[in-house]
Amino acid sequence: MWVHIIFKSPDPYEPSSWTNAVHFKFEGYDTEPFWDDDGRTYIIGSHAFKVYPALEIAEANLETGELGDWKNLWNGTGGPAPEGPHIYRKDGWYYLLVAEGGTGVYHMVTMARSKDLLGPYESDPANPVLTNSNTTSYFQTVGHADLFQDQSGNWWGVALSTRSGPGYQYYPMGRETVLTAVTWEEGKFPVWTNISGQVNGWALPPENKEIDGPGPFVDEGDDIDFAPGSELPAHFTYWRYPDPDKLAVSPEGHPNTLRLSPSRLNLTALNGNYAGPDLGGQTFVGRRQQDTLFTYRVDLDYSPASVGEEAGVSVFLTQNHHLDIGVVLLPAGESTTAIPGGSATEPGDSTELVPQIRFRGISSVTTPATVVAPVPSAWRGKPLSLEIKAANMTHYSFSVGPADAQYLAQTLVVSSSDAVSWGFTGVILGIYATTNGGDGDTPAYFSKWQYLPQGQYRN
Repeated sequence: MWVHIIFKSPDPYEPSSWTNAVHFKFEGYDTEPFWDDDGRTYIIGSHAFKVYPALEIAEANLETGELGDWKNLWNGTGGPAPEGPHIYRKDGWYYLLVAEGGTGVYHMVTMARSKDLLGPYESDPANPVLTNSNTTSYFQTVGHADLFQDQSGNWWGVALSTRSGPGYQYYPMGRETVLTAVTWEEGKFPVWTNISGQVNGWALPPENKEIDGPGPFVDEGDDIDFAPGSELPAHFTYWRYPDPDKLAVSPEGHPNTLRLSPSRLNLTALNGNYAGPDLGGQTFVGRRQQDTLFTYRVDLDYSPASVGEEAGVSVFLTQNHHLDIGVVLLPAGESTTAIPGGSATEPGDSTELVPQIRFRGISSVTTPATVVAPVPSAWRGKPLSLEIKAANMTHYSFSVGPADAQYLAQTLVVSSSDAVSWGFTGVILGIYATTNGGDGDTPAYFSKWQYLPQGQYRN
């Protein structure tokens, strides 16, 4: 039996205000509460479709997690995996909104309604009410929708969608939330506007950035100097629960830097899946890619002392889907190429440890070959600038150069973004430090963190 949890808060923006979890059991997912006009409370959810597909409901006590008997509401229109149910009470009807078709390119939104909460429900003759399946639209996988009404009384829909086109190959930002206008006349089913990359229908409110709250707006980008006394921004994120001792803002002797102490595990870890706290976790912090076109840049001050020690930047999706470029201490003989102006070989013993720039990737599709190039002698002992750039819809470039002379930066690798287009979530652009399983403990100091939005493709 699957266990689900409920939290409550009088102020969702205040982390300390949330209650402890209340647990309840349901063999399924996509559960949510529904409050009826008579004051009774219910939980609706999607039964595990591989057992049997159904949308189910049970009366619930949200204080204790106690549930009544589960009852079937509707099985959808026959598409695979009916899930993501929402119920709306309007004009004497209960309207049930559902996702069907799986969450790939056959994703769709369907609706049904009933005069009684427990049914029977009649299907909307216009089903599916929203989908981009079997179209050439850039926005695909439209589904898992919801409805809301604005202060002017206009109805809107939100849904998940992927900017991939029907080829469904390049979508490094994963599923995103899209907005569309809805017309909902009294006593009738709502009529949705198709998702096209442009909002048509109701007028959007004027832009207003005079809103209380911490942090930047999502379209502002980053220009972060890790000032003394500051904390990491709220939009920074992690792949695994972070070890706070591994991250330090403006540590003594290194103002305006973020110090990363290395983890033994690298970004792939042991098997591409597990990296739990019993293994020491992973030293990695980043922010979401939010723009089709962008430049992400950070300076790195790092002098690895033990073989295998490494620090750098990554386009990270999962432990088995990521593209990394960084500085690593390796034998001179492991070089595969040279940075223009440098040499692919080091004088003396090929086993001598030297700092090298390394690009490598892992994915379920082909990635560029690993590149290992010695740090040019003129760059050694100085901070380096590491850059990831998306200059088009399908590729990233990875560049490195001296931080005090960025005009000398060289692009080492260009990689297709299909290497990090997989599943539902989008990539994280971030920084890491690892010993690659070794015993080193050399910290890496990152500074001048920049994320520059440079364009969105919407069609």
